[in-house]
Amino acid sequence: MTQPDADATPHAAPASATEWAQRADEAARSVTHIFGQRLFFLPGTHIAATTRPSGRIGNLRRPWHYWWQAHYLDCLVDTGLRELGEAGRPPAKFDGDTRPGAGQLASRLVTGIRLRNFLTYVNHYYDDMAWLALSTLRLERLAEESRRPSPRRQERIRKSLTLQFDSASTDDLGGGTFWSTKRDFKNTPATAPVALYYARTGNAARAQALLDWLDARLFDRARGLYLDGIRVRSTGETVLEDAIYTYNQGPVLGALLELGGTANLERAATVVRAVAAHLTLPGPLTDRTDATNGTGAANRTEPANPMILRCDGTGDGGLFTGILTRYLALAANNQRLPQDVRTTAAGLVTGTADALWAGRRLIAAGEALARHGQAGRPIFSSEPRRPADGTYPPGAAVELSTQLQAWLALEAAASLKAASLKPASQGQRN
Repeated sequence: MTQPDADATPHAAPASATEWAQRADEAARSVTHIFGQRLFFLPGTHIAATTRPSGRIGNLRRPWHYWWQAHYLDCLVDTGLRELGEAGRPPAKFDGDTRPGAGQLASRLVTGIRLRNFLTYVNHYYDDMAWLALSTLRLERLAEESRRPSPRRQERIRKSLTLQFDSASTDDLGGGTFWSTKRDFKNTPATAPVALYYARTGNAARAQALLDWLDARLFDRARGLYLDGIRVRSTGETVLEDAIYTYNQGPVLGALLELGGTANLERAATVVRAVAAHLTLPGPLTDRTDATNGTGAANRTEPANPMILRCDGTGDGGLFTGILTRYLALAANNQRLPQDVRTTAAGLVTGTADALWAGRRLIAAGEALARHGQAGRPIFSSEPRRPADGTYPPGAAVELSTQLQAWLALEAAASLKAASLKPASQGQRN
């Protein structure tokens, strides 16, 4: 059942920055305790199980979800950056002083990924590697701010993965980045995060060229969103895959913001508005007391949140919307965008995160997930319009991807600055 405190009620007052941070910490504790483990029982390693409940050995027999681990790393970095403290909040470990901090777990996870991936960071999928490259870049920043940098390892990772991206970003089909080593599909899932990686590592020209290719070949001007990709058949014929996925819009948005400039910022604003127009659903319905008559007796059903992002189920799709919230939060905090765009982005983040938080359920003492003292920890729904006791009832297997999605959304909400939450009529900037 959903946690019955006042904080969980859909029509409670908007959460404060402190409350969002507390919610994100609770998600961090849930994922790291329920899914986190050593790899092969080796000290100094960390890895996330893809499904729980499951045995430690059984998880190693499951398919290797490299990119899930990359987003797990990103979440740990988010938490680690909050652990450093900020104005009005002193530094504090998310899981208590006696347990490893998020930065320590993140460093161990990078080791675990390399060992689990057969002693290399190179993978058959360029989008997988791009996500890991982005998360390790952020881990490097965390290490520097924590005054515990490890330049040699980070340099090795950057060099290895940059070579892969240089190889995959070719002139075939006029530009873009291949999705896999099969080299028969150039798409947004690979091109966008590689563009963002180039932008963040000082190769602005290459990043802009990839964005220009996306704009020319995969941008749907009618909807203002990016299509999936262009596939090359064995005959040489090309086929446009015109599906629109939530997560594809995120790293494009991130790269546009990273590079800046009038055209890129205008396109970023277009993407945020298009996400709101085409990738949202009404919030979950809830009964609330109608206080207008002063009696408190009448109830009416209405959306708990006017706008939430659509989600894409479980498996890989269980991560999609969480990824988008990360980049919408960057847009919300970016003062170069118009205030109405920033407010829209912030509302999408907080609406989705609030619905996921309100729909959580607590692990009961008698269920398999409660082993090793996990009773009382939250499980989040894969779908913000439905509570977790419907999508993940007691006894159901829970996938890591969906729990990372909720953690991503909560971290995105915790990262929002007060200025991004102003109504559009206040201080609009161009």
